[in-house]
Amino acid sequence: MNADDLVAIDVHTHAEISGDGHSSLSPTLLEASAKYFKAGHRQPTIAQTAEIYRERNMAAVIFTVDAEHATGHPRISNEEIAASCAEHADVLIPFASVDPWKGRTAVREARRLVEEHGVRGFKFHPSLQDFSPNDRMAYPLYEAIEELGVPALFHSGQTGIGAGVPGGGGIRLKHSNPMLVDDVAVDFPHLKIVLAHPSFPWQDEALAVATHKPFVYIDLSGWSPKYFPPQLVRYANTLLQDKVLFGSDFPVITPDRWLADFAKLDISDDVRPKILKHNAARLLGLTKEEA
Repeated sequence: MNADDLVAIDVHTHAEISGDGHSSLSPTLLEASAKYFKAGHRQPTIAQTAEIYRERNMAAVIFTVDAEHATGHPRISNEEIAASCAEHADVLIPFASVDPWKGRTAVREARRLVEEHGVRGFKFHPSLQDFSPNDRMAYPLYEAIEELGVPALFHSGQTGIGAGVPGGGGIRLKHSNPMLVDDVAVDFPHLKIVLAHPSFPWQDEALAVATHKPFVYIDLSGWSPKYFPPQLVRYANTLLQDKVLFGSDFPVITPDRWLADFAKLDISDDVRPKILKHNAARLLGLTKEEA
């Protein structure tokens, strides 16, 4: 992958369905998510996602969420995602998801996925996986990820998954407060961390953590930019201009819609390319510059 040739790097897209038709979410949660995002039941294959981004001369980070302990729903295979990304290495960057409740098995899997399958980072969804990011049971996994030198991306803020389902489908929003990730950034000072999404209702907390901790970034996925809180836009344009990343949350939000709305934001011309590509290229090791 040649970052110089790309228009943008989307750091947040989802593998929604496996090659044999297995969905990343249970039918109940999938239906609720589709209703929340008004997105229907779009579940492109990884190959279809690759073609969409290739047509736009963009790259995309893609992952699923391993939440089998909390939901009982089997994940999509990390190995399958990595193999599919290898077939489309010009545009796709594989992240993995390993349920932290799996303990030592999770640690072994994380190392194997990076060393043998070319995985470039890990996705956590604390609310869906039903764990607090600062729970010590997850620390051996973070230690391995830090040693491997790849980023850990944490869902933050409210989630559309489970929205409208009685009891939210058992999903606890409190686990996705960015201040819980602040503990992780303290205890693993060289771990590269991405706080995913505008972190409603904890936007100020996310900005504080990213401003204070040198290896904490923010991705802008999951919301149309026209709905971004004003303080997020202000920090992205100033103090955090080197630590904010383009992310769409595809397929629930398309890169076309996100980019069209982002073009209307009051972002300076010198900052805009940082958000769309350069910050992600540095974080993901696609440039020679140190992250």
